[in-house]
Amino acid sequence: MPRIFFNEVVTRDGFQIEPQFVPTDAKVALIDELSQCGYAKIEVTSFTSAKAIPMLRDAEEVMGRIVRVPGVEYTVLVPNVRGAERALESRADELNLVMSTSETHNLANLRMPREKSFAGLADVIALVGKRAAVNVSLSTCFGCPMEGEVPQDEVLRWAHRFAEQGVRGLTICDTTGMAHPAQVARMAQALRERFGGLQLTFHFHNTRGMGLANLLAAVQAGITRFDGSLGGLGGCPYAPGASGNICSEDAIHMLQAMGYDTGIDLPRLLAAARRLPELVGHAVPGQVAKAGRTCDLHPAPAGVDELRRSFA
Repeated sequence: MPRIFFNEVVTRDGFQIEPQFVPTDAKVALIDELSQCGYAKIEVTSFTSAKAIPMLRDAEEVMGRIVRVPGVEYTVLVPNVRGAERALESRADELNLVMSTSETHNLANLRMPREKSFAGLADVIALVGKRAAVNVSLSTCFGCPMEGEVPQDEVLRWAHRFAEQGVRGLTICDTTGMAHPAQVARMAQALRERFGGLQLTFHFHNTRGMGLANLLAAVQAGITRFDGSLGGLGGCPYAPGASGNICSEDAIHMLQAMGYDTGIDLPRLLAAARRLPELVGHAVPGQVAKAGRTCDLHPAPAGVDELRRSFA
């Protein structure tokens, strides 16, 4: 079985729509703990306007204080050239750029048409050059709540335009949780055929309960990199009814139970997940942190041993 690589996005994608500010000390401590869990990448923060996303107003301080572990890439989201300049000053390993494949969603989320987004991101790519890796996350690749299903050819068209810009990787996002496994398998096959030389990452949401099924379909179609969010936190504010990302620990538990190597220290990750509700002040969607792993056995109820002997 191929090695599966996970990127943790909780401190950016997960935290950005939380209503209560998570203290900087707590963010740094969580990232330092996640750095010890075996992730390929951790999306630390976003270099956006503090007015737009108050939760991430401490981006520079967080990036400056985390303990960087060899083998882990620390990635950040940047919306424009100024954000890229801040990210480079903070020594980000990778810059993650975002636009939508749906025109309506791009207007709602980024407040500009797709062509204007592309031109701005091309400027960022040119600025970065070889100083850091660049990944582009294409949103709403499997559907838009305002437009419906986004044609696969449209996703491939935008993927090709960014590949021509020399990006290292593409993340194909089910931003609104509209994907289904058959659609995911077709998309994965088409992307691997055309862009096999790029890092291909899939990013799923569990809005309609198909997040893990979609992830498994992608794995079986040959995709080996995935985003996940601790506890299943996150969600798109411009997708009506959208709930959070797939839960990292639930997805990793499923794959490890099936025999896949994820490189993740799952007990350590579950310990971090169990502290998350106190950190954000509410329950989180993740299931395995509540129920335990399938291999975590429990003592038999009182009286079972006596019943066993009586039927011997």
